[in-house]
Amino acid sequence: MRSVVIGAGIVGLTSALALRRAGADVVIYEHAPEIRAAGAGLGLWANALAVFDELGIGAQVRAIGKPGEMYFHDPAGRLLDTPEFGPEDHRFLLVHRARLNDLLADAVGRENIRLAAGFARYEEHADRVTVRLTDGGEDNADVLIGADGAYSTVRGQLVPAAPAQEHPGHHAWRAVIADPRVPLAEDRLILGPHGCRGGYVRTYGGGVYWLVNQFNAPEPTGTLKQQALARAAHLEQGQRNRILTELIAATPEEMILHNQIMLVPPLPHWVSRRVVLAGDAAHAMSPHITAGATLGIEDAALLGRLLTPTSDVPAALAAYEADRIPRYAHVAELSAAVEHAPTPQEFARHYAAFSHWMITSATATSGEHQVRS
Repeated sequence: MRSVVIGAGIVGLTSALALRRAGADVVIYEHAPEIRAAGAGLGLWANALAVFDELGIGAQVRAIGKPGEMYFHDPAGRLLDTPEFGPEDHRFLLVHRARLNDLLADAVGRENIRLAAGFARYEEHADRVTVRLTDGGEDNADVLIGADGAYSTVRGQLVPAAPAQEHPGHHAWRAVIADPRVPLAEDRLILGPHGCRGGYVRTYGGGVYWLVNQFNAPEPTGTLKQQALARAAHLEQGQRNRILTELIAATPEEMILHNQIMLVPPLPHWVSRRVVLAGDAAHAMSPHITAGATLGIEDAALLGRLLTPTSDVPAALAAYEADRIPRYAHVAELSAAVEHAPTPQEFARHYAAFSHWMITSATATSGEHQVRS
């Protein structure tokens, strides 16, 4: 089984690792000149950690992360309790994207990654897929995996009428500060008015990750710091506890990341006979449920279970699609319930309901899948 993976992000690298452990010959093509990751902190839930355990790197992943809990507070500091859900439904591991990418690249073997090698198009044949690269090169494989993100070029050919779309009015600001110089006794995630939410989480190594999001936001104006501070004002009530504001104010402007949130619309299909989409290429979603990477890691694990050296590729990809599309249809329903929750308390409850479902249902999707030729 020879596999070509497009994209050396977290899902692409995890897919390659899963396929290599299943016995496949794998090469990754990445258009960037180096292994890098856009973004800052990344939350990994129990189902993602179970995948990394299965792939033999769970301990290494935990060693570069810091355990956290996804509990929400109101602007006055009161806990928005969800007593119907247990502590396990709130626990996650916070890692830095770049560190995780480096760890995965090492696990895959950097000799299997071709940098500065952009994907141009593919041609499917009865017994193989030919991958054309932007530098004029080509490769032949049994299967092509498009893990090239929300703006996927592979998806552009496989499902031409499904470009990434703006989530109207949804913006996010965030940063990681190595030395915050602000005393932090605990992590704090806050739900406030005007569609604002945000907070701060201590990271591995003594740093802190802060974030601010807003639904239905007016068009941002001013510097990135001014934009983030304006949203933080809705999340801190009174003058006694202004830690989020202090963290943002202490962050150099050039370290603040801002994104207009982009989504991939529901796709009619994720596969052809020898081409398959994984991660954001198939289902980029709003970060308000902080689970896109975790769910993409699930995709990678399932591909590794299905695409064994004895598998019939078209049948394996059909089985993957049959598993994934219904799962993500339900993810979309639960995500919408969180987004449109009428009160902060309902937001917290719907969020816990989502994480509970995701973690507990992952066991069913991680059963023994194998399609033989």
